Amino acid sequence: MKKIVGLSLIACLALSMVFMATGCSSKSSAKKIKVLLYMQEHEKKIYEKIVADFAEEHKDEIAGIDFEITTQEEYNTKMIAAMTANDMPDVFYIGPESVRSYVDNGRALPLDNYVDASAVNNLWPAIIGAYRYDGNEVGKGSLYCLPKDLSCFAFAYNKDIFDEAGLPYPDPNKPYTYAEFLDVCQKLTKDTDGDGEVDQWGVANADAFGMTPYLYGNGGHFLNEDYTKVVVNEDKAFREAFQYYCDLTNKYHVTPSVEQDTALGGYQRWLDGQVAFYACGTWDVAAFMDKNTFPYNWDLCGWPVGPSGDGRSTAWLGTVGYAVSSKAKNPELCAKLIQKLSTDLDGQRAVSGETTGHSLQLPNIRDYAKSNFKNLVNEGKIPYASNVDVIFGYVEGNDKYNGIFTETTYTYNGEWWNIFLEGVANCKNGSVKVDDYLASVQPKMQKALDTAIELQNSAKK
Repeated sequence: MKKIVGLSLIACLALSMVFMATGCSSKSSAKKIKVLLYMQEHEKKIYEKIVADFAEEHKDEIAGIDFEITTQEEYNTKMIAAMTANDMPDVFYIGPESVRSYVDNGRALPLDNYVDASAVNNLWPAIIGAYRYDGNEVGKGSLYCLPKDLSCFAFAYNKDIFDEAGLPYPDPNKPYTYAEFLDVCQKLTKDTDGDGEVDQWGVANADAFGMTPYLYGNGGHFLNEDYTKVVVNEDKAFREAFQYYCDLTNKYHVTPSVEQDTALGGYQRWLDGQVAFYACGTWDVAAFMDKNTFPYNWDLCGWPVGPSGDGRSTAWLGTVGYAVSSKAKNPELCAKLIQKLSTDLDGQRAVSGETTGHSLQLPNIRDYAKSNFKNLVNEGKIPYASNVDVIFGYVEGNDKYNGIFTETTYTYNGEWWNIFLEGVANCKNGSVKVDDYLASVQPKMQKALDTAIELQNSAKK
């Protein structure tokens, strides 16, 4: 994903696992695959086994696989160092927002001639578009990655908190309106121990990934349709949604304050049972289903829908993909490895929880996801939130749910987005008015976007 950003990833210690195959000839000793990825601690063991199995299956062709797992924060540093030293790993991640730059700079191998077309055609359509690029437009042209996953941020709610308050659970078939959501959050924001201080909140919002569902769910956007102009100060739907988002904190106080959030983040407050609603990435499900990590009853629902939107709850879609270096000495084997990780049925049965009991993601294989996987969830044989259809709704789209990639997916870099994020806290704590902020930040964002467009044009030349 972009699991891109960050999105609520648990940092894990960097380590390097080397799976050595035996009985290799001197010819195969030159064929060693170097892999650099990042992932959560609970993901690591399952993927290590998939890679070890691949090394064993191909022990007559490769000397082994250097499988290095690091944190998301360290990953970028390691990749920059590898590019600088001209010593790229053979297999690595690319997020949709980085496809342009990797391809334009000649670092990623087009996969069309290396991967099984029928397997690719059975992936979720949204994934395919995220990793195609024709030199001008994302979504067209050659395929440069196979997905690790297709994720989304659904909304999770703590059922125990609802039970304690005597409130009905959210209806997964009828997402809250802005007004309804505020009303519920106000009823769930409480001083539970009577010390005069609020210690339970309706919702905790992480700006980097928990803000966009409010904006998109009201029909607001950061950029115009061709991603060349910043419109945050001109788009009335955006302004309305951003005001609502900030008011949840500084006007209605149904979220932890900026200072409280700095002291203890929303993710940890969710795990501690202090908030009723929090974002749930598909990769979070396994952790939330673990009673040692989250000892509460919970389920999924939709993000609230704004008055200016199309009536659908709209969430951020994310993905991160396996790419093969354009300089890999054994591209065929590298392509086989990423197919094992991405499109192999046994691998997807493992990472989705059927054979391991730990659901790390929605299966990439669409037919399997919509049949066996979904049936096993409904039968209670795969540990998952019962309202799994919420996630399917975001991924597939329907009359209640819609999933979209953020605009950073379609721009050369995300500097313009980072500039916007820098001042959000000031609006949430009330020190800067929303109108003033949008007026001042739009030209700064536009300058950064213009620079990104120039960089893209220069890279293509």
